[in-house]
Amino acid sequence: MSRVAAADLVLLTAHGGADLDSALEASDQYSPLEGPDRGFARAMASAALRALGRIDLVLSGVLDRPLERIDPPVLALLRVGCAQLFLMGIQDYACVSATVEAARRWRPASRGGALVNAILRRAASEPRAFLEAPATSIWPDWLAAYIRSSIGEPAACAIAELQLEEPPIDLSLQRGERAADWADRLGATALPNGSVRLETGRPISELPGYAEGRWWVQDAGATLAAGILGDVRDKHVTDLCAAPGGKAMQLASAGAKVTALDISRQRLDVVKRNAARLSLPMTIVEADARGWRPEQLQDAVLLDAPCSALGVLRRHPEGAWRRDPADLARFPKTQASLLDAAWEMLRPDGVLSYCVCTPSPEEGVDVIEAAIRSGRWERRPIAPDETPGFSHAVTPAGDLLTIPPPALSVERASSEVERDLAASSVTSDVFFVARLVRRS
Repeated sequence: MSRVAAADLVLLTAHGGADLDSALEASDQYSPLEGPDRGFARAMASAALRALGRIDLVLSGVLDRPLERIDPPVLALLRVGCAQLFLMGIQDYACVSATVEAARRWRPASRGGALVNAILRRAASEPRAFLEAPATSIWPDWLAAYIRSSIGEPAACAIAELQLEEPPIDLSLQRGERAADWADRLGATALPNGSVRLETGRPISELPGYAEGRWWVQDAGATLAAGILGDVRDKHVTDLCAAPGGKAMQLASAGAKVTALDISRQRLDVVKRNAARLSLPMTIVEADARGWRPEQLQDAVLLDAPCSALGVLRRHPEGAWRRDPADLARFPKTQASLLDAAWEMLRPDGVLSYCVCTPSPEEGVDVIEAAIRSGRWERRPIAPDETPGFSHAVTPAGDLLTIPPPALSVERASSEVERDLAASSVTSDVFFVARLVRRS
């Protein structure tokens, strides 16, 4: 039943407009599954969504009719079948026979078994169609064009290739914990920035250290925004748009007097649960940052601004199909207004860390340059030695953009220096981070 559940998840997201987390809760095919079956269903659905555009390109080449004329449940099964063939390394015969059987057992697709059999066999016999498709074809055409025009073809392809990989699980550790110790204990990898990286699929709440609050889940790239604030012990720091709370936990663990603010009560409940599990003190405030002000001026503010989230599509791949150009255009105005609010919260010479999880210049460097031109801010450039594992992400201006540069792959490196850099570089979700100081 795993394949039926995976197809139902794809149906709910690609056709029903749900996000994957909501689909996982709503699917009556996924809910009864347990253990490995549950994990396998989620892995298949996630793989299909991560490569959706590229899979559809292959299917369009082997179908005798447009995709929109295929019954949505049958199309969902075809997409799940292609994900098994091209991304998960499942043998052709096993993939085809099991997916055909899923069609027969799943009432909404029960009439499509013959079509699923024929199309998956054709697709399996022509793997080059998937392998040779443009990397950016995983996204809708308009979004692929937008990302290519924003950051260039090589960077866009690097992000797309990263999206095709199952993302790992990164853990941030409480102050005093050693990454090497936890890597040994969990059978994981210690990263240069101090995070611990696990393979995906591990049951988080069952791992050693979870119940004791010794660590929390946080992408390695997400640690940069708090890290560039330096030593925050006993300093007053406000984390704006704080949910789900990883950066607030990072600041509190480092000894800061943290105020975690977010507009969403539901998302703040997650922050409260995490803070309680980790026994980290912080003040949690439900408010719109544009109207709220602290009782005293802050030493530092971390602004993880609302954004298009194009840098986390490998974790939320359905997001590419829930965006439109108008949706992207609305963010810079909100980001600028939040910067103005942060300025009013900071003491003179107070430090701001600005972060967005997107590579879009309109939401990153353009917002920062406009803030500097206003005369209220000056940039405090980030140095490579401040960001172990992410020296490749430091821009000429002194900001951070965590795009995995294609030139840094060990195989392609053309010098010993480049090979060393490639070996020590950390791949992550894509973040833009800048450090500003409030001018007096």
